[in-house]
Amino acid sequence: MSDTERYAFDTTVAHPARRYDYWLGGKDNFAADRESGDAIAGAFPSIRVAVRENRAFLKRTVEYLVREAGIRQFLDIGTGLPTADNTHEVAQAIAPESRIVYVDNDPIVLAHARALLTSAPEGMTAYIDADLRDPRRILNDPELHMTLDVNEPIALVMLAILHFIDDTEDPYAIVRQLVDAMPSGSYLVMSHATYDPMPRAVVTRLKAAIANTGEKGGPRDLESFARFFRGLELVEPGVVSLGEWRPVPGVVPPDPAEVGMYGAVARIP
Repeated sequence: MSDTERYAFDTTVAHPARRYDYWLGGKDNFAADRESGDAIAGAFPSIRVAVRENRAFLKRTVEYLVREAGIRQFLDIGTGLPTADNTHEVAQAIAPESRIVYVDNDPIVLAHARALLTSAPEGMTAYIDADLRDPRRILNDPELHMTLDVNEPIALVMLAILHFIDDTEDPYAIVRQLVDAMPSGSYLVMSHATYDPMPRAVVTRLKAAIANTGEKGGPRDLESFARFFRGLELVEPGVVSLGEWRPVPGVVPPDPAEVGMYGAVARIP
């Protein structure tokens, strides 16, 4: 694929990564992304609370994995556009030797990849242009094997991405293939949209807004999300609303209905 093809994208069609950037207050988005973002925000007014909580969840989970679990390697799939407290920044602030591989399939993220590759001298970062739907492509990529030691524990991070994978695409098989490739002592970190805590009226409006995007997938309930962790050892407090996963002392988590996302961390035996 040529550089022109790799960086080509249609600015008239909304993209989840750019819409997410818009909700976070970023500048790497276009009119279609903002229009789509506003439509979803109209149905779910606290969407910006949700995306901020997702970033905070990333920070807390990475800090836990580095400080308490001793993890020094991360495979972050569905990276999104660079913002504050990216995985390598959080990890290397504690353990500069940490190594991180980012994966995304958005050309805008690819264009900004160098911002994700600014590593501490003691560590290393790399970026793979690939789709979660092709786990074999990710696992076989030379960049992954040049950056990570696949014989040592790795944290597999997939935040706010699996709800874009439809059941017909077998998301459980995708996650299982990735998990099975990780050595014993690795961890799975995931967050996922859910309708569970939302009032019925909000759910009705949000379903219609999501349907209008034409994107596959959608939120899943507690049982469906927990299924991704079968056979793994959940870290306390288990599967919870994002703000309730080991909150910073003194910080009151937002109402789960405002977040609409589950999160969990599990050890891979």
